[in-house]
Amino acid sequence: MEIHKDIEIVGLGLKFKDNLIIGDLQIGYEESLNKQGLMIPRFQLKDIMKELEKIFSKYKFKRIILNGDIKHEFGRISDQEWKDTLKIIDYLQQHGEVILIKGNHDTILEPIAKKRNLKTIEYYKEGDVIILHGHKIIPDLSKIIIIGHEHPAVSFKERPSEKFKCFLKGKYEKSTLIVMPSLNMLTVGTDITQANFLSPFLSGNLNNFEIYVVEENKIYNFGKLKNLI
Repeated sequence: MEIHKDIEIVGLGLKFKDNLIIGDLQIGYEESLNKQGLMIPRFQLKDIMKELEKIFSKYKFKRIILNGDIKHEFGRISDQEWKDTLKIIDYLQQHGEVILIKGNHDTILEPIAKKRNLKTIEYYKEGDVIILHGHKIIPDLSKIIIIGHEHPAVSFKERPSEKFKCFLKGKYEKSTLIVMPSLNMLTVGTDITQANFLSPFLSGNLNNFEIYVVEENKIYNFGKLKNLI
């Protein structure tokens, strides 16, 4: 489904021309939970790969853009982050050039990137589109802004106990703003109907933002947020 001209929702990612944009994998989240005493099995890498395989079975890309929070830990690189992040990068490099955009969780990402001769960048621009993580506002933005960081999800009055990953589309100043859900398969995300937003790009009123829910490989346009709250 097209969310904007030349920008299509593909699974939990976006296809922009010959680019695949994904974000907020937060690799290593399971090890972090294990250290807190939550003994969950480590299936995140397998589930991310499964989600990506569905996309690559339908589309070909020149480059894959990882839009921040590739790893989970802020101040260190855990054993799981070393191992699984390299596996993800190796897998993605089979399908195109890999671009690493730094998120707020990626303060120590460079040692992993260097293992594959990659650099980390703050944003990626192509034409009228700028792709950045979204935890901070930078100068010289574009007509279309694509961010992650927020991990948007939505609940409905009829099913208040359930949340669904979703894309958001609205305005930031004079630009079109698209917010992507996370590719972290362990959590659904933050309920946008509760209006507790992390990104400074979402500090205003979101009532006129459009909601695109992703559920079981289908995409549903639920119209504007104000119609759901």
